[in-house]
Amino acid sequence: MKRLSTTTLTLILALGGMPLIAAAGGDHGAHAGIDHGASSATSAPAATDTSLVDGEVKKVDREQGKVTIKHAELKNLGMPGMTMVFQVKDKSMLDQVKAGDQIAFVADKIDGKFTVTQMEPKN
Repeated sequence: MKRLSTTTLTLILALGGMPLIAAAGGDHGAHAGIDHGASSATSAPAATDTSLVDGEVKKVDREQGKVTIKHAELKNLGMPGMTMVFQVKDKSMLDQVKAGDQIAFVADKIDGKFTVTQMEPKN
């Protein structure tokens, strides 16, 4: 077996003992020893739950296209219940609500902004 240089050994140890390139003489490919599966699957919340979430409208800003909602947990965004400002996908959505209204809504992260994509008043 060939000897590893001190620099290479230090780099391997600094990266958690996992070599990024297979040792010389072996044909294991450039990704030998790297697990691409489990670590990336758990790093972000699944954005598949688009169920309606209960909320209360606290403020409507029609000019800016924003609504402040006190909401329950948003599972698709990995966010606990809180009060926050959202963009709305379509400003006309704001015509159907006012401060104090109980609503059911769906929010998503679009272009880096938390955005209400669906909203309906609760009776």
